[in-house]
Amino acid sequence: MTDHRPTAVIVLAAGEGTRMKSARPKVLHTIGGRSLLGHALAAAQGLHPAHLAVVVRHERDRVAEHVTQVCPEAVVADQDEIKGTGRATECGLDQLPADLGGTVLVTYGDVPLLETESLHAMVVAHETSGSAVTVMTAHVSDPTGYGRVLRDELGQVVGIVEQKDATPQQRAITEINSGIYAFDGTLLREALARVGTDNAQGEKYLTDVVGVAHGLGRPVNAFVLDDLWQTEGVNDRVQLAGLGAELNRRIVERHMRAGVTVVDPATTWIDAQVSIGQDATILPNTQLLGATTIGADATIGPDTTLTDMDIRDGATVIRTHGSLSVIREGATVGPFAYLRPNSDLGPKGKIGTFVETKNATIGEGSKVPHLTYVGDATIGVGSNIGASSVFVNYDGVNKSHTTIGDHCRLGSDNMYVAPLTIGDGVYSGAGTVLRKNVPPGSLAINVSPQRNLEGWVLEKRAGTAAADAASAAIRAQEPGDDSGSVEGSVEGSDPR
Repeated sequence: MTDHRPTAVIVLAAGEGTRMKSARPKVLHTIGGRSLLGHALAAAQGLHPAHLAVVVRHERDRVAEHVTQVCPEAVVADQDEIKGTGRATECGLDQLPADLGGTVLVTYGDVPLLETESLHAMVVAHETSGSAVTVMTAHVSDPTGYGRVLRDELGQVVGIVEQKDATPQQRAITEINSGIYAFDGTLLREALARVGTDNAQGEKYLTDVVGVAHGLGRPVNAFVLDDLWQTEGVNDRVQLAGLGAELNRRIVERHMRAGVTVVDPATTWIDAQVSIGQDATILPNTQLLGATTIGADATIGPDTTLTDMDIRDGATVIRTHGSLSVIREGATVGPFAYLRPNSDLGPKGKIGTFVETKNATIGEGSKVPHLTYVGDATIGVGSNIGASSVFVNYDGVNKSHTTIGDHCRLGSDNMYVAPLTIGDGVYSGAGTVLRKNVPPGSLAINVSPQRNLEGWVLEKRAGTAAADAASAAIRAQEPGDDSGSVEGSVEGSDPR
């Protein structure tokens, strides 16, 4: 959005958030795969402001580091000992050019559902009306705890009063201040210089700028937002969960309207950065987290959690946990599979039931059907790994790699002791422990004759159910025992 682009956005994130009862700063708590502050910064970034500042104080270093990670272009401003949103805004302005003009937006780091589109609409209304101040407001049935918007007899905004400073008549007002503003930059500096701390909290309120602007004869207007959720802030973990659920509902609905089938929205959780292709199907109890991408016509779930995964078109992933891995076109995974980071399943490949993979590249059409661990391995095209196999990649000190060629047919219960290379077209017998490289076209087996110690159970386990069963079976096989015979004739029958 480049039309009506604000000169600056200042995000206030200095508060302690004591009601969260957490060692973590409030603005770093997460919903929808982003911190609360991350959501606020994403909304601000969408406006493409010339300047973006974040004001910090509580747990300053942790919050500043997070800002650098998620929004490197933002400058960090430190709030000093003077309390209040007005002083926080001044500290933000101090990190911006002294001659800053144009529109300056002020938002908060704990209002995660606020959307770029709403901020843009407020900037447009602010600039087209020629206002000095525009405040985002909302009408609520219970305004307790919010600042009230004061209007004159003509309906013009003349001030904002905080709950603790409000009279009983003012507390009855149901139009509340969201705390989000658009200011004329020059007016903002001038007005803040006039704002004091003579109030119940002893703080420098940003809300007092509205009264200063009105007193100077500068126009003040309200931008009324009907979507109350966008103005909701987080103060405790109950509100965190409530806003998280509402955010998820909106994300799921957005994907459904874009052509994704979500069978049970109530049990489906999708993070804000997830992308899903058209005609994909998401089955119940599925979580798509982080930067996961789902291709067109893919089927995910049920009971699946994918984090930072890349799922290509037409793939199927059932009852699986996976992270930082790639499932390519038409491949199938699960049920009950565990994909650890850097797994890469080729087109039309298969990772089956009770299979775990890590640092593994599995070629096109290759299959690891069941009960197998594949770690630090490369498997070529069209190969099959038998059930109950283990890629033995760790000797207690170092991890080593196993390479398996194309079109191999490898037996069940094999152990691949790395480092190991198995050539193209190799077969192996069941129960083989492969310690040496295998040339192409070979059969790898461990030859060991089977020994049967007859009578061992009768001697060593006498009196057990196994011994009794064995004894009966042995007697039944003894010569002359015709207890089970059906030969002979029945009286009166033809003896032929």
